[in-house]
Amino acid sequence: SSIGSEKENKTLETLLTMPIKRTSIVSGKIVAAAVVGLVYGLAYMVGMSIYMGAMTGAISTGSGTDLESLGLALDLGDWALVMVSMFLSIVCALGMCMILGAFAKNYKSAQTMTLPISILAMIPMFVIMFSGWYGCGGFLQAVVFAIPFSHPMMAMQSLMYGDVTLVLAGIAYMAVFAVATILVTVRMYNSDILITGLGQNKWVQTLTGRK
Repeated sequence: SSIGSEKENKTLETLLTMPIKRTSIVSGKIVAAAVVGLVYGLAYMVGMSIYMGAMTGAISTGSGTDLESLGLALDLGDWALVMVSMFLSIVCALGMCMILGAFAKNYKSAQTMTLPISILAMIPMFVIMFSGWYGCGGFLQAVVFAIPFSHPMMAMQSLMYGDVTLVLAGIAYMAVFAVATILVTVRMYNSDILITGLGQNKWVQTLTGRK
């Protein structure tokens, strides 16, 4: 949306002609949006921790079973892992949005381009909601694992089962995914795609045989 607005207001050209490194422009946009996302993530984490504490307390009181002794409650370290997973998921989403934003002509088209990312976030949500990570087959697990937005959803269930390895593997995967998307974004900012569009790029012209 930021890139689409800048293209629409004709301020992107001015920004790119300033004596500022393209990496600084990309990192500035991502960090600014990531901080906002992290604030929302912290609010979600606090609310979820209060909800989980109340739920486990009610179950323990009603059944006389200490869920914490069974490992069915998250400690501070577990919540920290969930927080890292959520933050990296936000950065992955921002990296993908930055790539799509390079092809947006205005704010409205940029909003439309985020639809595929929203769908990618909904797929693991429904899978984990109805069958859970451990209840779906191997192929579906591979698809869900490949979607970076699924890992914060998987993390809580995995940590309750004591499967820390899966959470750490997801964090490592998202870190690599985020770095890759950021590098692609920087490469695009260093090219002429943002100004002239994809059709005028020399690599696209070579592939399509156009000049």
